[in-house]
Amino acid sequence: MRRKDREVAAMADIIEIMARCDVCRLAFAVENIPYIVPMNFGMDYQDDRLTLFFHSAKSGKKLDMLAANPSVCFEMDGQHHLVTGEKACDYSMTYESIIGYGKLSVCDEKEEKIHGLRQLMINYGRKENNQFSENALNSVTVLKLDVEKITGKRK
Repeated sequence: MRRKDREVAAMADIIEIMARCDVCRLAFAVENIPYIVPMNFGMDYQDDRLTLFFHSAKSGKKLDMLAANPSVCFEMDGQHHLVTGEKACDYSMTYESIIGYGKLSVCDEKEEKIHGLRQLMINYGRKENNQFSENALNSVTVLKLDVEKITGKRK
């Protein structure tokens, strides 16, 4: 990272930033054509391994791109605040951001799919009674991102 003074290195701090974010942007690339999509997410951090979960339709561009290339990049940001100045070049912005890379896959096992959906519900405030009917489970695809590299930045 070029600006070491803005780096967030501790994983506990990175997780705290992520917990304040409400959207994760997933970036795919196939045949040198990028595609980025904002998504709701859940996360699980255990044994020094970070996993993100997403829900998706049963078909579409994301799944087509995933089938062609499971390597993705992701980005989250928040805590934006404009800092004004006397001159145009004095303006700035405060923020927190996370960027990472990893391998994305489809959760095929029922229990893994349920775990991913529960992590999504927990991330958006529903901590208990997260049960899913067979119909609900069969109507969505749950994606799992095994994070391989992650960086945080704040100003």
